[in-house]
Amino acid sequence: MNACTRANANGSASYLKVNPKGRVPALVTDRGILTETPAILVYIAQIDPRARLAPFDDPFLFARVQSFNSYLCSTVHVAHAHRMRGHRWVDDEAAIEAMKRKVPQSVGDCFALIERELIAGPYVMGERYTICDPYLFTLSQWLPGDGVDIARFPKVREHQALVGARPAVKKALAAEAA
Repeated sequence: MNACTRANANGSASYLKVNPKGRVPALVTDRGILTETPAILVYIAQIDPRARLAPFDDPFLFARVQSFNSYLCSTVHVAHAHRMRGHRWVDDEAAIEAMKRKVPQSVGDCFALIERELIAGPYVMGERYTICDPYLFTLSQWLPGDGVDIARFPKVREHQALVGARPAVKKALAAEAA
C-alpha cells in the first residue's frame, strides 16, 4: 500500500493536481501523467519491449493480456473496494455494511473464476512473466483482508509464491514496508 492510499491522501488538493480522478494509481512520466492500471502496465511493457512483458507481436495474446488486466481493474478491484470504500456507491450505513459482508463472497467468486479459467500457469499467460502477473500478485495479497482463504485457490497461491520470490518483488515489498 502506498502512502497515498494509506493516508487517504488521494483526495487531497495536492494529489488531485496529479490525478483529478482522485484515484490511484497515477504515474508521472517525462511526457505527462498516466492513470488507470491497464494503461500504466502497457506503458511499462512498451518502454522496453526486449523485456517481453506483453506479447505485442500477437494481437490475440495481447488482447488476452488486456482482457485479464481489465477484469482485475473493473471487477476484482471494485469487489475488493466495497470492503473499505462503500461510500463511493451509497450513503446508507446499512447498505455499506451489507456491501462489506458480501466482499468475501464477491471477491472469492472472482478468484474462483481466475483459478478455474484464467491462469494458464505457472504465470497468468503461461510460461512467461507478463504485466498481468504483478497486478494479480497485488490483488491476491489482499485476500486475507477480504476474508478469503487463498488455500481455496492452489494456482493463485502458487502464482503468489512464484511472483513473491522474484528479487525485484522482494525489494519492492521491503521498500513498501519501510
